[in-house]
Amino acid sequence: MHYHSYLNTATHIIRTYSGATPLSVFLKRFFSADQKYGSSDRKNIAAICYYYYRLGKAVRHIDITERIILATFLCEQKSNGLLKSLRPEWNNHITTTLQQKLEMTCFDVQDIFPWKDELSAGIDHLQYAGSFLHQPHLFLRIRPGNKDRVINRLQMAGLNFSLVYDDCIDLLNSTKLDGIIEPDQDVVIQDYNSQKVLDFLKQPETRSQFPLSGLRHPASIWDCCAASGGKSILAFDILQGNIELTVSDIRENILANLEARFSMAGIRGYRSFLSDLGRDLCQLPATPCQLLICDSPCTGSGTWSRNPEQLFYFEQNQIGVYAERQCSIVSHVIPGLQKGGLFFYITCSVFRKENEAITQYMKEKWHLQLLKEELLNGYDKCADTMYVAVFRN
Repeated sequence: MHYHSYLNTATHIIRTYSGATPLSVFLKRFFSADQKYGSSDRKNIAAICYYYYRLGKAVRHIDITERIILATFLCEQKSNGLLKSLRPEWNNHITTTLQQKLEMTCFDVQDIFPWKDELSAGIDHLQYAGSFLHQPHLFLRIRPGNKDRVINRLQMAGLNFSLVYDDCIDLLNSTKLDGIIEPDQDVVIQDYNSQKVLDFLKQPETRSQFPLSGLRHPASIWDCCAASGGKSILAFDILQGNIELTVSDIRENILANLEARFSMAGIRGYRSFLSDLGRDLCQLPATPCQLLICDSPCTGSGTWSRNPEQLFYFEQNQIGVYAERQCSIVSHVIPGLQKGGLFFYITCSVFRKENEAITQYMKEKWHLQLLKEELLNGYDKCADTMYVAVFRN
């Protein structure tokens, strides 16, 4: 039967995979090297591989096959051929609640993520651990002036979606958007909470106290760890394009990719440079900026439900390694912020040492004024969890 073959192939993949590359990349290479798998085969095999890693640090001692079967039961919500063949008694209860499944299997969901004491304040450990058993959703941010057109196109395509708030659209992660809307022109593919990290700039009191708008005074912005550029586009849209943008990153290919993406987004005339901000004497903008966005490199633990293999291979001592690097980065970039300017410190981490501890360091070491600190929980929204702290220099 197909499902026995799927199980054997998934077991082989899991035994071969080391976590050195994203699982999605490894699977793509695996299937490219062996063309015997059809699209349905690839989809089913990939699904049960991801189910395996969704159990995180729990039941690591049991056989791979048994772990796959257990994970499939906990993650699936409709009749499954693999379970029907190998655990029919579980498949008969596939539509029951997660709590009922946990009771049936005597599985402790908290074991998925064992570092409860490392979590930031406000995170519910039980809910967060349980979120790994579900695939997060796909979120779109509608760019200014495009709302009616985007909604009409999604409706005409027959897609199921919901409008979470004025410019945020929620879809299933498997939704295909090719040929329906133009990414970076009509919408930005951006997680629910990633869309909210610069909300401080939307507040009327911020606008009055910190004059970022006005044609004669465009806001000078430095996105110092630019990565895919989503925060830069977000700032551009919030401030109605009235910005002077500088971006930097440690990776040359990132800056090359940004050129194409910014062109699609209508951002032109920006400056960019390579810089390793973790090193002393790293390059800074020629002139201090009014607004500094530091989406700091971190464990990414707030996004692990999208890439559960990262939780599976993560070791606790890495938290401190990232925290040290974050202290170094913020120390090096603060001189690039003008007096009175705003500093946005952002992570997609759930760990206190990467979040509140860095905020405390910035207050004590650099005497920045903390204006706002917020943990953006995503586990109850099928979204990422993020942290943002806003300072005045």
